[in-house]
Amino acid sequence: MAKAAKKKRAPAIIVFSRARDIPFNHIRLSEANVRQTGVEAGVDHLARDIDRREDLIQGLNVRVVLDADGNETGDFETPAGGRRYRSIARLVEAGRFPADGLVPCIVKKADAKTSATDDSLAENTFRLALHPLDQFKAFQRMVDGGMSTEEVASAYFTSQRYVDQRLALAKVSPKLHDVYAQDAMTLAMLEAFTAHPDHARQEQVWEAVKQSYYREPSRIRSMLTETTVAASDKRALFVGIDAYMAAGGQVLPRYLFDDDENGWLEDVALLDRLVAEKLKVTADEVAAEGWKWVNADLELPYGHDHGLRAITGTFAPLTKKEQRQREKLREEQERLETEYAEYDELPDDIDHRLGEIEKQLDVFERRPAIYNSAEIAIAGAFVTVDEDGALVVDRGWVRPEDEQPETVDGNAPQDDDVADDTLAPDGKRTVVTIDGQPAEPEEEEEIIKPLPERLVAELTAHRTVALSDAVGSHPHIAMTALLHRLVRDTFKRSTSGSAVQVSMREVYFREQGIDLKDSAYAKSVSERHAGWKADLPADDDALWDWLDVLDDASRMALLAHCVSFGINALYERPNPMSATGISEHGLRTRMAEADRLARVTGLDMSDAGFRPTVANYLGRVTKPRILEAVHEALGEEKVRLIDHLKKDDMAREAERLLADTGWLPEPLRLIAEAPAVETSAGQDGGDVALPEFLAGGDEEAATDAIDDPTVLAAAE
Repeated sequence: MAKAAKKKRAPAIIVFSRARDIPFNHIRLSEANVRQTGVEAGVDHLARDIDRREDLIQGLNVRVVLDADGNETGDFETPAGGRRYRSIARLVEAGRFPADGLVPCIVKKADAKTSATDDSLAENTFRLALHPLDQFKAFQRMVDGGMSTEEVASAYFTSQRYVDQRLALAKVSPKLHDVYAQDAMTLAMLEAFTAHPDHARQEQVWEAVKQSYYREPSRIRSMLTETTVAASDKRALFVGIDAYMAAGGQVLPRYLFDDDENGWLEDVALLDRLVAEKLKVTADEVAAEGWKWVNADLELPYGHDHGLRAITGTFAPLTKKEQRQREKLREEQERLETEYAEYDELPDDIDHRLGEIEKQLDVFERRPAIYNSAEIAIAGAFVTVDEDGALVVDRGWVRPEDEQPETVDGNAPQDDDVADDTLAPDGKRTVVTIDGQPAEPEEEEEIIKPLPERLVAELTAHRTVALSDAVGSHPHIAMTALLHRLVRDTFKRSTSGSAVQVSMREVYFREQGIDLKDSAYAKSVSERHAGWKADLPADDDALWDWLDVLDDASRMALLAHCVSFGINALYERPNPMSATGISEHGLRTRMAEADRLARVTGLDMSDAGFRPTVANYLGRVTKPRILEAVHEALGEEKVRLIDHLKKDDMAREAERLLADTGWLPEPLRLIAEAPAVETSAGQDGGDVALPEFLAGGDEEAATDAIDDPTVLAAAE
């Protein structure tokens, strides 16, 4: 007889321990509590928090105390909750809680499966610290709910600055919060994003840096504020934040994670205008003194006084009171310097006081000089701003051409010879120059050499892709270009160096910058190609019929797209001896045809999206080339802002300055007039000249091409 199968016993249903309110004087600490080290740490803070709330957030975990016979004594011990117990005890001592006051407790059941030590260890082991992001958001909700930042700081025993920092972090884009929550960015990186409040801008910068190896907080902050001016900039210090804001300027919130940053000014054009206006006011005041000329400039170029003669004025003697003040300051300065001579670093208050003394003494040394009116009439003054934003007026400089001619008896004209001391000797008013040219033009440190061949190849790769995009968007021009090539072939005219490759073999680029694939025109070509590819029938046998029924507009658009893939506007070194090389005449013809296509399609590389950067141009050329670019785009004033910088810093600053100017390197510009390119069959000559930037030798180019004369050729 078969045995009946045994039924599986169902797991026991969990029954939780019950909660009870127990008088505090019936509870004591348990020796089973595993927290034995630093038991007093933070107890005062916890007691203050309980007092502030007038309540417990979490009750005590207790067990019944039994006597020797195993009977309940009416007392309890707490193995889990020792810090809360000690905090309540302090409130009892302070008279804030009665000794027999009721405390909410979880009373462990008599048949508990685990020991008191097990419970204590579990409570301290399985707790999970709050994610910082949750703290930021909690602070924000508390402030939104009516608490002040001071109250939040006091409640959580921290500084108001710490709370303000966390509130700033809470206002960063929610998308970046998600990135931080997934540990895809560090807290320091998230802090950097607080430099700009605009979420769209924050997300844009993150997209730009997230795949980069260089994701330092300083770079993020720099990118967020690259179109602004720091509040510590001398222009901002000179004008003053209040004056800037009164004129309608906007200031980004103060950056809370760096004591040296006090925010950024967004309207740079307004700031520059206010600087120029303030300089003009001072220049006019100085001009009213009768000087022949006044040159006011935010940045005086190095050597601005070269070749000028300085005239020396006299100073009114100090009064006895001023002499006593100066002597007192000098004595205090000497005493402090002697007292702290052995210190490696001065205390902040002493350092600040010494700075004040130095400024006050400087006032005595910088008293206005008194000049002879005849000298004022032939001399001028410079007005500028120092690095601390302070106005500097430097009077008494005579240009060589303004030197007074001596009279027959060898004496210079006397004061009476000058009818009006506000007029120059020729009767003209003072010439005031604001942000003008320096007194003496600076000489170029280096000659401007032709561009390196590798760089020209990369730049013309940009132009080729942009030109391909432009031709593909103009069916009529594409048809004309195709017919032009076919007619030249049919009637046996030379096609050497043609920019249209009728076989439609796609032009590839051995030399291309890392930014080419991400350019707007490259993406446009790819998107258009993907669109047509999706429309084409999968079966090659069906292609003819599909093309045959296309409407005329679609046929022209598809033709333009196909023709565009044969555009070749690349520069490569002429090498007629190579099977894949091109002759010098062929290169000239190609470049001229490419320029003609650019002209008829209306291609402007700046409008197409090209921007000169450190990577694609500025970091690849010499300093004179960088300065030339800034001069062409923005003028001499901006050149003087960067001409003293090292090459790397100059390139980075030039990238920022040139970003929205529309300036282009020479290989990307249109030639002024389209030269004739037609020649008879087999002719390899003509009058088509290469642009100046390609003419002559170049050491860098020669180095690039060693052992490989065709290294720059396109793979066709």
